[in-house]
Formats: sequence, C-alpha cells, structure tokens
Amino acid sequence: MERGGYEAVIGLEVHVELKTASKIFCACPNQFGGEPNTHICPVCTGMPGVLPVVNQRVVEYAIRTGLALNCQIAPFSKFDRKNYFYPDLPKAYQISQYDLPICRGGYLDIEVEGERRRIGITRVHMEEDAGKLVHLGTIATTPYSLVDLNRSGVPLLEIVSEPDLRTPAEARAYVERLRAVLLFLGVSDCKMQEGSLRCDANVSVRPRGSQALGTKTEIKNMNSFKALERALAYEIERQLDLLEDGGCVVQETRTWDEGKQVTLSMRSKEEAHDYRYFPDPDLVPIVIDDEWVERVRATMPELPDAARQRLQSCYGLSAYDAGVLTATKDSLDFFDACVALGGEAKAVANWMMGDFSRLLNQRGEEIAESKVTPAALVRMLEMVREGTISGKLAKAVFEEMYASGRGPDEIVREQGLVQISDEEALAPLIAAIVADNPKVAEDYRNGKDKALGFFVGQVMKATRGQANPQVVNAILQRMLRGTQ
Repeated sequence: MERGGYEAVIGLEVHVELKTASKIFCACPNQFGGEPNTHICPVCTGMPGVLPVVNQRVVEYAIRTGLALNCQIAPFSKFDRKNYFYPDLPKAYQISQYDLPICRGGYLDIEVEGERRRIGITRVHMEEDAGKLVHLGTIATTPYSLVDLNRSGVPLLEIVSEPDLRTPAEARAYVERLRAVLLFLGVSDCKMQEGSLRCDANVSVRPRGSQALGTKTEIKNMNSFKALERALAYEIERQLDLLEDGGCVVQETRTWDEGKQVTLSMRSKEEAHDYRYFPDPDLVPIVIDDEWVERVRATMPELPDAARQRLQSCYGLSAYDAGVLTATKDSLDFFDACVALGGEAKAVANWMMGDFSRLLNQRGEEIAESKVTPAALVRMLEMVREGTISGKLAKAVFEEMYASGRGPDEIVREQGLVQISDEEALAPLIAAIVADNPKVAEDYRNGKDKALGFFVGQVMKATRGQANPQVVNAILQRMLRGTQ
C-alpha cells in the first residue's frame, strides 16, 4: 500500500509544573535549580511516619486549567499511589490520580494551515514530580549517578489528549496553543528548557479509513516544539518503513536523540506495567462544590482565543499578527500597554514581530526580561512619525534601546542621529553627487528609473542614513529633470 494510504494517530501526554510557592504536599519551596538536596524535607524525601497535606493552590490551579480546557470538574476526586521503583522516587511510589481525576472530557481548538480542528482532552489530573538523577561519569569503568531530590514533590498537572492528532504539525500546534493557555492562566511558567512543560507522545500508523488502532510506540520527555515535531515525523516514517518491508511495529518506549535526529528504543512495553494503584490512605478525597468552581471561574483571565479575536476586531490586525501577539500573556500585555500609551496598533505589532522578536530570539530571552519598555517603543515610533528619525535609523536606535534600556531621545541626542530634512542643507550635497555621476544622471533622464535609487543610496551613505528619504527623492527628481 502506498504511503498515502496510511495515516498517523497521535495522542499527547503533557506534564506541566505548577507555579506555586511551595510543593504539592509539603511547605518546601517550589523553585527551579538550587544546590542539590536543599529544597527538601522529610515529606518530599519519603521518610517513614510523615504525612502529606495537599496544597489548596494546586487544586485551584487544576480547576482553572480544567475550565480553560472546557472540562467537567469532578465533584469528587481522590489521590492514588502509583507503585514503581526508580532511584529518584524516594517513596517507591508516586502520588497521582488514577480512576477519579479532577478534570475530564474537555477540548482544545487548534489551527494548522488555515484549518481549524478540535482536539479532545481525555483528562487532567494532579500528581507529584519525581527527583532527578545526575549522571557524573564512571569510576573504574563503572558508571555512577547521584540523586537530587529538589524536584521531588513539585506539583504537576498531566494533561492527556484523545488520539485526535494526525500530523506532527498538528501536534506542535496543540502544544503551542496549550502552552499559551497555561501562560495566560498564570498556573505555570512553561519554561520548556527547565522542564516546566514536557511532553510524551503516543504514535501509531494505520490504513487510512480504518477505525482500528495500530501498534503504538511512546516517545518520552520531549521539551521543545522542534523536538516534538521532528521526533514524530521520524517515528512515523520509521513505522511506515517497517510495515512496507513486511515487518511489524513493536510496542515500546523510545527516546529522541536530538544530535542524531532519530528515535531510539529505551524499553519494551509489550506487557502492561502493573502499577498496583490504590487510594492513598494519607490523603482525604477532594470534594469540589459548585460554589468553589464559580469562585475560580470569576477569577479567570482573558484567554488566547478571546484576545486574538479582540485584536482583530478592535485594531484590524490580521489573524496571523493576532496569533503571534497572543502566543504569551507577556507579549499581549506589552502590546496592550503600547496601544494604551497612544501607539498605532499595526506599527507596534510590526516592531514586536520584527526587530523586537529577532533580538529576543538571538538572546534567548522572553519579552518580560527585555529592557525595552512600552513607553520607549511608543516614543521611538512617534519620532519616526514626526520625521525626527528615519525608519532605517530607528532600527539602530532600537538595537541600542534593547542593549542598554535607555530611551530613544537620549540615544538620538547622544549619537547625533536626528534625521536631516532641511532642503538647504541637503541640496548642495545632492548636487555634488549628481555632478560626480553624469552617466547615471543621463540614464535617469533616458527613462531608467532605477538610476534614482543609486543616487538615493549615495546620499544616504554620505549622510550615514540620516537624510530624510522623501526629501532626498523630491530634490533629486527636481535636479535631474532640470526644474531646479
């Protein structure tokens, strides 16, 4: 069967670390990093005789997330023990939720290549994170590792999608949209490079039109959009190659090797792992009444879809522009602040998606970390509109604003970047350039309009980009046509 006769079936499990002050079952600080084993206590290290106490803020963040994802909030849910052994799991079980999660049956709408699709959300449940192993090398050819339990007990939400995704591009769009929702809610910082948002993908292929699912593989712990998209693309091709060669796909857990751009087998999953779930006897069930849900609902912020529609309807921005500006809450807040200060919406959007975005990407920074303020950007745009600086000079000014945090007026004054619009000052310079290039002048008079661009470039070069292009064009045309 041709490859076009197959389709991929993808379901995602997204793990999100919540942005609470303390861990889920103890008062230890919920902070990334720190010296190993300094954010710990007897509870999160699993000492005998200790009792966990659930962090109420974690429950409220789960309700907020469920509401944003159109889920049903369970009036009764409970915590369970998921039993397995791993060196960084100090209790030899993880406190999670099994058959009675806090949220069920939601959805998230995504858009890929102009097509809008609704992806089902199976469940959202709360759980604690494990610690991590720090692999330090070998001693006498024997590998050894140490355990850091700072992350043990960090609150997590696991968001499980239905197997509704069909392409790597859809999977990426789903995680990007989910991340935007979580950032707007303020429940997580979603820093993928720090593991605050990571993703496991279940993927299989089947004949197009078939309702039966193929044998799936699970790709673990992807922490970037590019890695997710590339890993799925590779794994789909790998499975198709196997089937076309008469082989079969083995149910297993695989990992993505970014350097080699391949998925690699980690362990077989031919037999289901028996986690021996049972209700955690140390934690009471969670009872959520309608009043609690409505209190949380009343605090819900504007979400990305509503914000995108507002930018399109209120400011006439394109769907693409609005989508980029609502990718994070910080970028939307920056845009709104600029407009509130009098910035023209389209000009602000162009700068945010152009030079501003380029500099942020080059330095690996978020907009909230930038030294550029909304007031400074609006003032720079005013200076362009007033003719004080040209659009080209504005780029140099903005680079300095980004690097130093200084305002545009100070930079322009210090570097002498004021745009030259005085015709009396420009005319002698332009006349000299025209006189030095008689053949180009003759070309223009003979109908070669591109020759004008040569003269404009020479004037801009001579004035270090400070000449007003409109004024330069007007003077040149009068000179070359003999009207001056």
